[in-house]
Amino acid sequence: MIVVMQAGSSEEQIDAVLARLGEHQLQGHLVRGAERTVIGVVGAAIPPTLKEELEHFTGVTETLRITQPYKLVSRELRPADTVVNVRGVEVGGNRCVVIAGPCSVESEAQIMATARAVREAGANMLRGGAFKPRSSPYTFRGMGEEGLKLLAQARDETGLPIVTEVMTPNDVELVARYADLLQIGARNMQNYQLIEEAGRTGMPILLKRGLAATIEEWLLSAEYIAAQGNHNIILCERGIRTFETATRNTLDLNAVALAKRRTHLPVIVDPSHGTGKWYLVPPLALASLAAGADGIIIEVHPDPDRARSDGGQSLNHANFAALMPKLAAVAGAVGRTL
Repeated sequence: MIVVMQAGSSEEQIDAVLARLGEHQLQGHLVRGAERTVIGVVGAAIPPTLKEELEHFTGVTETLRITQPYKLVSRELRPADTVVNVRGVEVGGNRCVVIAGPCSVESEAQIMATARAVREAGANMLRGGAFKPRSSPYTFRGMGEEGLKLLAQARDETGLPIVTEVMTPNDVELVARYADLLQIGARNMQNYQLIEEAGRTGMPILLKRGLAATIEEWLLSAEYIAAQGNHNIILCERGIRTFETATRNTLDLNAVALAKRRTHLPVIVDPSHGTGKWYLVPPLALASLAAGADGIIIEVHPDPDRARSDGGQSLNHANFAALMPKLAAVAGAVGRTL
C-alpha cells in the first residue's frame, strides 16, 4: 500500500503515519519526490481497515494499493528513475555506463593491463572475479582475497570503481572491504541469506537475473535487498536458459524494456554471458542500449585464447576499443550519452 501525503505535509504528520504503521507491526518507507511525498507500507499482513484509517490522518491525501508483489522496487511506489552512485559513477539517468574487465583476475599483469586498456577506451568501471562459481569443481575458481587486492591496486592506478562477485554470506564483509559494487551472480539470485546480508551493507548491489528466473522472481529478489533499507540496486539481464543451444544463453532484451517499465531501478545488460560468443557481444551490446538499458557489462581480456575462464566470450583490448564509439553512437541515437 502507498500513503500519499499532501504537498507541504509536516514532519509531525509524516511521523504520525509512521507511528500508526508501527502499531500494526508494519514498516513505512519514506520516498520524497519532486512533486509528492509517499510512504510505502510493507509487512506480512496489512489490516483491511488500515486504508480508511490512514485517510483520516491530517496531511494524508489518499492511500493506494500496490498491485505488484514487489513493493519497494515498483514504479507504483517511486515513479522517477533511481540513480545509483558507485564511487562517483552514476548508473541510471541520461548517461549509459560501460563496465569492462576479465571474467577472472588471473595475475597482476593481466588485470593491470586490462584496467589500463578499458579506461583508455572509455569504460566507467572495472569488473573482475576474485571468487568464481564454476560448473565443474576442477576448473579455476578464482584467486580469492589476493584477487581482491589486485582489483584494489588497479582501482588505485586507474581510478575505475571495481565490481566483483560475492558468493556466500560469510564473504560479504571481506568483499565489501575492497569492492565498490557487490555483484550477486545468476546462480545466487535466490540465495536470500546472501542477498539480505549484502543488502545490509548499504553498498550498491548488482543483481544478475537467474538462469531460469522469471522477471517477477528477479524483481522479488531485488525486493529482499530493498527491504533491508538499501535501494542502491542495479539489475542485470545476462541471458536465460531456453531450448536454444547455438548460444550459451538467450539474451532476453524483452526483460530490459519490461523491467524498466515495472521498476524504478536501473537495468544493465551482460551480452558476454548472454551469448557466450565474443563476436556476438558487439551487436547485442548495441541492441541493449537501443532497448533502453542503462549500461553494459562486458568481459575483456588481453589474450582471450589463454584466459582461465570464459575466454570464448571475451573481447580483446582492440575489439573493445573498436566497440566503444559504436556504443556512443547508439546512445546518442536514443537521446542519451555514454
